[in-house]
Amino acid sequence: MKLVFSNENHFIVNNVKNLIEAQSIQVFIKNEFAQGALGETAVFDCWPEIWVYDDADFEQAEAIANDAQSKKSGADWICTKCKETNASSFEICWYCHYDKSH
Repeated sequence: MKLVFSNENHFIVNNVKNLIEAQSIQVFIKNEFAQGALGETAVFDCWPEIWVYDDADFEQAEAIANDAQSKKSGADWICTKCKETNASSFEICWYCHYDKSH
């Protein structure tokens, strides 16, 4: 198992997790509920982390995470299936899970 991505924002971590899982890579979130330990541990130790189960998937998962973060800026987009507004960094609709590229 290897650490792929970490961020203080649970929303961003879950978005990256969904993008990685959409490519059939198995990952899990560590420290998902560690916020209660703040003050007892370092802040960075409480951030949610995405870990890949299979080390062979690490490079692809890391590339997906890096790509998602490099697309932070830009225009929001509207899903063609459900008409929900999505952040520019989302490749998959947060509501109906429809792929942006369709």
